[in-house]
Amino acid sequence: MAKRKLVLEDGTVFIGEGFGSEREISGEVVFNTSMTGYQEIISDPSYCGQIVTLTYPLIGNYGINRDDFETVAPFIHGLIVKEYSEFPSNFRSDERMDSFLKAHDIPGLAGIDTRKLTKRIREAGTMRGYLTSIEKEDAEILELLQAIPEMHDQVKQTSTSKPYIVPGRGYRIVLVDFGMKHGILRELTKRNCHVTVVPYDYPAESIKRLKPDGIMLTNGPGDPTDVPEAIAMIRDVLPYIPIFGICLGHQLLALACGAETEKMKFGHRGGNHPVKDILTGKAFLTSQNHGYAVTRDSLEKTALELTQIALNDQSVEGIRHSVYPAFSVQYHPESSPGPEDSNYLFDDFLALIKQNIVKREEEVYA
Repeated sequence: MAKRKLVLEDGTVFIGEGFGSEREISGEVVFNTSMTGYQEIISDPSYCGQIVTLTYPLIGNYGINRDDFETVAPFIHGLIVKEYSEFPSNFRSDERMDSFLKAHDIPGLAGIDTRKLTKRIREAGTMRGYLTSIEKEDAEILELLQAIPEMHDQVKQTSTSKPYIVPGRGYRIVLVDFGMKHGILRELTKRNCHVTVVPYDYPAESIKRLKPDGIMLTNGPGDPTDVPEAIAMIRDVLPYIPIFGICLGHQLLALACGAETEKMKFGHRGGNHPVKDILTGKAFLTSQNHGYAVTRDSLEKTALELTQIALNDQSVEGIRHSVYPAFSVQYHPESSPGPEDSNYLFDDFLALIKQNIVKREEEVYA
């Protein structure tokens, strides 16, 4: 394997061995602390434009299989590991990590001290980095990093371009795709929902014409303020249709209701983040992947109520509207990968839809 290096924008350099594609690439360098589920992490559209560091030391040991993808093609810019397995051992394995990354033109870097890199990100905050051959001068790379503009179109890259239907006999759900993980769709179809998937910029009037029982706002990459079309749409449909938001969808619901969001120092990415439900007092583990969060103080000027908090840093993990049937969470209740403690939220969403239907019928016959 050829030598390759990662250069961070603060001048820190990590030299290791290259695998996957030989392409040079830049991206925001982030870390994920999960011990398993690397295939789902790599194929999570929320990592669009990012170079992902996996803190677990051995990656690729159970290969790549057909069943664990969260999207058709990955959107990550690069992958960094301590060690990757060239010879996976698993009865479901169809492919090695190296060949999978080559097929999707994604460069990888192995053999570096991932603990040191993770500590650097935790201390200095998330930084952009550049994966390249060892021959290129560091000063030249730093100039390139300074000249590369920040990405603002990740949602456009990852969202579906046209609406499509996944038929079912249950409640009719409009799923607004901001970079959807397939796990969300699986949970809805498992509950026999009739799902219409629409692009991120689908107008409110067009959604109303579909006459949905509920609206699902999915996860997605980037800064929520980069999607003003979605914020306007949510504000328009909020009084009429029950809403459930996940991750980016959670942030967009908050913005539509007048709250604010902020970029976190290094985000939450992993499968063991503890969250406390303020209403019940119960705590549970969650799967998370986000670099932005709803500003807690900004909720005070809105009709939103804080329902859940992160136990590690007290950040906002759940909200609900005090007037309209809408709620959201910052984490991933569909897990994939991660614990299934919060899977019940999909059932809560359907219960909210049922309550809203009953309420409308009572108003009609009153």
